[in-house]
Amino acid sequence: MRARSSWHAHGMAKTPHPLEALRAEARSVAGAVRRACAGPGRERDLAAQSLKAALAALVAWIVASRVLHAPMAFIAPWAAVALVRSTVYRSLTESLEQLAAIALGTTLATAAGTALGDPTLAMALVLPVVLLLGNWRRLGDQGVYGATAALFTLTTGDPGVEQGVARLLETGLGAAVGVAVNLLVRPPVYLRDSRNALRTASGAVSACLSSVARGLGGGSWDHGDAREWDEQARRAVELVGGARSALARTEESTRLNPAAPGRAHLLRHGGPYAHALYVLEEVARYTRDLTHTLMEAADNGAVRPRPEDDVAVRYGALLERAAAALEAYRRVVEEDSGPARSRLRRAVADAEAAHGDLHRLLADRGTADPEWMGLYGSLLVDAHRAVRLLLEEPPHGGPDGGGRGSGEGPGTGRGGPLGAGSGPGAGRGSARGSGTGDG
Repeated sequence: MRARSSWHAHGMAKTPHPLEALRAEARSVAGAVRRACAGPGRERDLAAQSLKAALAALVAWIVASRVLHAPMAFIAPWAAVALVRSTVYRSLTESLEQLAAIALGTTLATAAGTALGDPTLAMALVLPVVLLLGNWRRLGDQGVYGATAALFTLTTGDPGVEQGVARLLETGLGAAVGVAVNLLVRPPVYLRDSRNALRTASGAVSACLSSVARGLGGGSWDHGDAREWDEQARRAVELVGGARSALARTEESTRLNPAAPGRAHLLRHGGPYAHALYVLEEVARYTRDLTHTLMEAADNGAVRPRPEDDVAVRYGALLERAAAALEAYRRVVEEDSGPARSRLRRAVADAEAAHGDLHRLLADRGTADPEWMGLYGSLLVDAHRAVRLLLEEPPHGGPDGGGRGSGEGPGTGRGGPLGAGSGPGAGRGSARGSGTGDG
């Protein structure tokens, strides 16, 4: 049995030498540059957004300084850079919020500066008010620009009405340029982020189930192992949360985006991805509950009993097959092909067979001890729920425009990966089409 625990391992970790840390950071940056040059990905998206922000600033400066001869031309490129956001929708909404915040700060600063005639005194009175109003939820994250605008107004010349109007116009020009550049130059659609996040999260959940399965099958697991499994499950749950954020970002990137209709063949995957996320969240929650249960059972001072060796081995076999079924489910969501659906049917059937074997073993054994009944009941019910979730039928339609069905998946009401009349649970929905692209 292993005596080392996860906290001890972390405590023994050495702090890297500053020079080695610098080299590691340089390697990381070089790797990001290579990935950006090699092909589409997050690094290339970030590079494109940076170049777009630089372009927006340059255009705003030329228009403000060379064409309009604005008195404070630097405000325009400053606003333009700030509003080349990750999505077109966010650029538009935040431009309105920023303009409102700047108008508020400029108006209050102009009024106070004109009435008092002393910039320092006006600043002392206006800044607390503007910073407080900047927390108003209607201004979103742009509230801080109200205070910035007030400072510009009070520290860069006479805070008169004419200058205040000029600042607002220059800000509006910069905002318009930033939004226009983001709208017209490679408007981003982030479906790839959702696919990658789902792949990473499902892989983490599957790997956690496999780790627990190997440990239970080996028979020599202890409290340290259970703690590591629980930590692995916690990280998997966090990754699933990241996948939900990525999916929300993908949905936001399609709003008001002129490129979205041209990528409709990719965006059809939004339905399957949303349902897959629902399934993944439930399985990840089950996995976390399982690791908590095993950690409690492995504690020598705990009331909850430890599973017997033969039960643990059978349960490990069930978890290994559940992990394989989850991997097959992910491939169905990504590929939506006949072979992938066949693999899912076989994987789910294997998992349900393992669940049946375990159920029969526990039924034959029988016990009136409520502690044992609570342990085994929890293990059986949670495992069965996780396996049955993989039979839920999400909406799907491949890149060629595959059709919808009429299933009863949670929150969807459409057909799913198994198609009509296939595998366990068939008959609840139908799917008329399938695609072959990768979204």
